[in-house]
Amino acid sequence: MTNGPVQAEAPSIELIMSLQQVLYREARLMDAERYSEWVEMLADDLHYFMPGIETRYRRDKTDQVGDTTRMAYYNDTLDDLKKRLRRLETGTAWSEDPATRYTHLITNIEVELTDQDDQFRVYSNFLAYRNRNERDQDTLIGNREDIWRRKGSSYELLKRTIILKQNVLLSKNLNVYL
Repeated sequence: MTNGPVQAEAPSIELIMSLQQVLYREARLMDAERYSEWVEMLADDLHYFMPGIETRYRRDKTDQVGDTTRMAYYNDTLDDLKKRLRRLETGTAWSEDPATRYTHLITNIEVELTDQDDQFRVYSNFLAYRNRNERDQDTLIGNREDIWRRKGSSYELLKRTIILKQNVLLSKNLNVYL
């Protein structure tokens, strides 16, 4: 994740509100497992990235986030995500039968203008709760840095970098999108 420079021009309230609504709609679609509608919000040239983060001493300045050659939970294109989602439709995804119950909470949304007139950097925090079967539950917390691109009267997700705050992922599987 990057710490962008201070902007000379602030985004309009209308732009901020519009992108907030996009993030809330995205969360609602994921909670309802309406993945075909969620995929429509994704750009053809999407990069969906969630690196594994190691515990390191502060003096170690090795880039753990920007290096896409390191271990990642997700380092996907749109085609990769579509393959994962098609697997859920087969009925053979044992981890999704019975279905998982999800709730995504999105907060701390901040919008920045970029050098591209049609692209916007959007920071957010998330809490994703999921419950399976009788007692399996996971809570995933983290930060996201997105690039959303204006497409007609709406927006499409071009790039997402997800940073989980858990150092060790204790979930039995990772069939959740953040």
